[in-house]
Amino acid sequence: MAAAGARTIEIAAARHHFDYTDAPAVREMAAWFRSNNVRAVLHQPVYLSDRADAQWSRHVEPNLNLIANEKSHRIKAMDEVKRALECAEQVPFSDAVLHLGSKDTAWNEAVIEYSMTAIEHLKAFAGPLQMRLLLENLQNEATTPDHLLYILRIGHFDSVGVSLDVGHLHLMQPAAEPPEDSGVATAIEILGERIAQMHIHDNHGPLAHNVDRKDEHLWPGEGSIDWNAVRAAMAGLPESVSAVIEVAGDRDESAEAISAKASAFFEQQERLADQVDSR
Repeated sequence: MAAAGARTIEIAAARHHFDYTDAPAVREMAAWFRSNNVRAVLHQPVYLSDRADAQWSRHVEPNLNLIANEKSHRIKAMDEVKRALECAEQVPFSDAVLHLGSKDTAWNEAVIEYSMTAIEHLKAFAGPLQMRLLLENLQNEATTPDHLLYILRIGHFDSVGVSLDVGHLHLMQPAAEPPEDSGVATAIEILGERIAQMHIHDNHGPLAHNVDRKDEHLWPGEGSIDWNAVRAAMAGLPESVSAVIEVAGDRDESAEAISAKASAFFEQQERLADQVDSR
């Protein structure tokens, strides 16, 4: 990704990928980022496991939930996220992306209370590590753009930002008539300067009657998102907002092939940006 021109790289805190509890692995990650001119962002773990070799894939439902109904589950989730955040003592992570809830989490008073508690607790923990928290919109009612803004406002979380996920926005649109830009313009209008980064990936959108909303994490252009419309909607965002390509991994794909795909997408977005600016 760095060879393709990426200036920000987000590391998933999944132990089979980056074992944040393994001291040599953390030192190696820290050394790479300190030797390369690339900003580091950490994505919280979404799986609870005491085994580094635990079997996991994107086809397995996440089991870490910061706002679970059961208090014991919330405590375990909080402890695991803090365990991951601790690696920022060595790796220069500037931000940490958080999930509030899981797929289809409803919006209610309990969710609001648990969300505020989780943010307050992790914000206090991340502060001394010089990490900013970013809340991600998911496939649930609890993290729609307007609900995220509500939580941030009533909690007075002025230093907490948002990681706006384009793929998740697309999946949350009505199946009948999804907006051309997958709801990006509306989300940007709602969240404004709260947006600190974007998650970029594609999917085939919501299907009729809400039968399936598969979060495929395809390369941009492989699904049904109109990236021309998305880029136009993003035109007003500051240059400081990073766009992180968050695609599903293919173990049989070479590093060179991944770098070529990323480079092609970066070049396409630059051309689209030039077109928007010239209007």
